[in-house]
Amino acid sequence: MIRLVCSSTTMLLLAISSGFRRDAFVAGWGCVTKATQNQRGISTSQLPSIQGLQSIVPSKTMRTKRTALFSTSQSFRYSNDHIRMSAYRDNGMGSTSNGFFNTTIDNQNAQQNVSSAFGLVGNMASNVTAELNGEVMELELDYKSGTTNSQENFTKEGLTQLEVTTGFVSVLSIDPANVDIYERNMTHHTQLEECPIVNVGDMFGNRHFVDMFRGSANYIASHRNSLVVYHIPGDLMDENPGGFRDLMNDISLTWLLGMKVVIVAGCRYQIEKRLHNRKSHLGMVVTDNDSLRVVKEEAGYVRFEVERQLARALKGSRGGKVTEGGEGNVVSGNFYSSQPFGVLDGVDYKYSGFVRRMETEKIHQVLKNKDIVLLTTLGFSPTGEVFNVNSEYLAAFAGGALGASKLIYFLEKDVALRHKIHGSNIPHLRINDGRKLLDLSGVQTETKGFVYLDNCPYHGAEQSFLVKMGWGMNALKAGVKRVHLISPENGALLQELYTRDGSGTMISGDLYDGIHGASVDDVTAIHELITPLVEKGTLVERTKASLERDIHQYHVYTRDGLIVACGQLKIFENDYAEIGCMVVNPAYRAKGRGDAMLGYLERLCVQAGATILFVLSTQTMEWFIERGFDEVGFDMLPPSRQKTYNHERASKIYMKKISSVRDLDASELFWDR
Repeated sequence: MIRLVCSSTTMLLLAISSGFRRDAFVAGWGCVTKATQNQRGISTSQLPSIQGLQSIVPSKTMRTKRTALFSTSQSFRYSNDHIRMSAYRDNGMGSTSNGFFNTTIDNQNAQQNVSSAFGLVGNMASNVTAELNGEVMELELDYKSGTTNSQENFTKEGLTQLEVTTGFVSVLSIDPANVDIYERNMTHHTQLEECPIVNVGDMFGNRHFVDMFRGSANYIASHRNSLVVYHIPGDLMDENPGGFRDLMNDISLTWLLGMKVVIVAGCRYQIEKRLHNRKSHLGMVVTDNDSLRVVKEEAGYVRFEVERQLARALKGSRGGKVTEGGEGNVVSGNFYSSQPFGVLDGVDYKYSGFVRRMETEKIHQVLKNKDIVLLTTLGFSPTGEVFNVNSEYLAAFAGGALGASKLIYFLEKDVALRHKIHGSNIPHLRINDGRKLLDLSGVQTETKGFVYLDNCPYHGAEQSFLVKMGWGMNALKAGVKRVHLISPENGALLQELYTRDGSGTMISGDLYDGIHGASVDDVTAIHELITPLVEKGTLVERTKASLERDIHQYHVYTRDGLIVACGQLKIFENDYAEIGCMVVNPAYRAKGRGDAMLGYLERLCVQAGATILFVLSTQTMEWFIERGFDEVGFDMLPPSRQKTYNHERASKIYMKKISSVRDLDASELFWDR
């Protein structure tokens, strides 16, 4: 048995406070207490004060790392009614959560909600009791393994921690304190070289190639006619000419497959080889008259190198023939105007500047003619002056102004993200998690091109990764759908764009913003939303009483305080999960709300360790089939669900297997275009 009792002597809380960094907890703000087998005590003098919580701990504050605590007694207080409880174990899929749920606890329904919630966690807990006494909650639960030794049960279930969180949190978030940034070797790309291809006959006779080519079809179709902005660092041209040549081949191939291509070529590497100890302030170099001449020369050099290699690659992609209309030209020119930074903090930046206006219509016209646009770091003002513009910032600005689907930064080294606890790579971050990681690492990028580094623990390639990631955050905020940070070598671009597993790190906007666990306050709105479909016979009737009883299973999609969609998630034995009551307000259909809700619930299933997802339907079968579900027989249902199946209604059963989060990333790409 684990007993959680609210007493200030054993309390462990993490949240925002003055002097306590906001990036040290799961999401936004909250209060967290964890139980693990490793540590057994903490003094109240070590605890930070908590914003939004009342009179919990001494006023002394300090910065602290997430601390774990295991004991037969655990406690916390809260001053709001939003409680999250999670039980964790490593499931080998980049997530450690064995169960996840949101529940609302108050004096009236504490026992009911807590009992139902813990029943959701892999069906591993029973005999849950909860009592509220003002702000104090006591929890008591028994594990189903049949022994009374709580620590033994904790180990027996393979659990790593028990977590209780108060406050609003994102269920899909990653704790930035658990993210490591490291430089990889290139062994993770060797699978591309395992099966050498000698000729065309060998190629199509090679099963690996055939499966890969078939699997890329959906990605090719999805990326066709989408706009991508590539940022190419200058050092690639001089330090790795072979890799640069291969990259130009790969970029030309993405153009040949239908993508609209804009390239931003940087030349910082070439400039710094000629100019040492350049003056800088707030992360931005000062460009004087002498250095401006060098910038012009090196910007011209990288421009002609890109044009030279693309001319070769594009000609080769057409088999040496010039097609009618002159397709495949590289076009560069005055596609944006710039203006100077001026004087900041007494520092005159002289010829360093930022974008004043992007000529989006001209660029789109060039792309419409099936040409490639090339931008350099030299921007011109209406008065004819020339200014040096940060290339990473320029790429982010261009992506946002042009409405790009993707912004791709090529890294100087092959750097990636890794989970500190279980060592797995993290191929995908959402924008909120990215911001927290940057905050934790002391990196901040401003919209005009300034970079602030505040005690950043990383250097070299890892720090460069974070800076590019910061510019990616700006691009996402400006409307770019996805940002990729990838190595320029070994076909990593093609692997990232056209395979499920990818090769680098992708950062996307939060498509699930507005979706959260339902509370008892949402019961009436959910009932009103589903009633028309109940009357048509599409949905099984759910009374307000049943909705309130099972409210912890429901999730809602809200916009401006209005519930526009809802869904229900039930966890069963043997890694099964059922999605039900999927309803979208008619006024919001065909806008991706249903796909977002389904994707959100699927990700909750992965977090809960459920890999087999099923739905029962009498009317909306095609919608689920289009999203990867297959019809199965009654005997495929988990045993407990077979007992409650309504044979008179004769709903059809559809199942989908989710092997990894990467599967969900791939399906998300196809509906969020």
